[in-house]
Amino acid sequence: MSEVRALLFDVQGTATDFHSTVLGALRDASAGRHQGLDWVEFVDRWRAQYFDVLRDAKVGKDEWTTVHSVYRDALDRLLAEYGVTDFDEAEREELARAWRRIVPWPDAVPGLTRLKTRFTLATLSNADVAAVVNISKLGGLPWDAIFTAEMAGAFKPDPVTYRMAATYLGLAPEQIMMVACHKYDIRAAGALGFRTAFVARPLEFGAGGAVDVEYEDEFDVNARDFLDLADQLGC
Repeated sequence: MSEVRALLFDVQGTATDFHSTVLGALRDASAGRHQGLDWVEFVDRWRAQYFDVLRDAKVGKDEWTTVHSVYRDALDRLLAEYGVTDFDEAEREELARAWRRIVPWPDAVPGLTRLKTRFTLATLSNADVAAVVNISKLGGLPWDAIFTAEMAGAFKPDPVTYRMAATYLGLAPEQIMMVACHKYDIRAAGALGFRTAFVARPLEFGAGGAVDVEYEDEFDVNARDFLDLADQLGC
């Protein structure tokens, strides 16, 4: 088996805590209004609608749908459903941009810093390039390269996306390890010959959220966080 030379990372959920960031933005914007509204549920449904759109998307580079527009459209639908009518256009746009400001998990930067001593580190995210650049800059995430679905014209788990990253890295799939807390993501990469690392993120959907954190023998590595991943990979 070839030696792993590069690690690809999912960003939203795996490297960053989107739930706390977006929930905080909604509560701040509400400023005490809508006392009976369950903002935790709202965030969960907002994220779920994003996944629904990506799952059903049939796009290419010439007809690309930005993830920002997906989040914005879903926000407008949910606000209408919840009867929230007092967020103006500027507030709605700012809320949609909260997904570009999500903060890293506490272990992310120190873990990535250790992993970078041995491996090339890159993102492979469904988020827009601009979003990943902004998230990485704000959070100090030390990637060597940024790849996103936007560059491939297809969303993960489409095989085109993983192959695009391998091509840009100049490496064979077996020389690359896909790292994610979402099993569909690493399973899709594994089916193409990539090595796989599952990182459990029990708080991805906040305290008490329903998250699959079970380790699986099918993955090359199972880790509790990026520091544990660095330990297991000898960094």
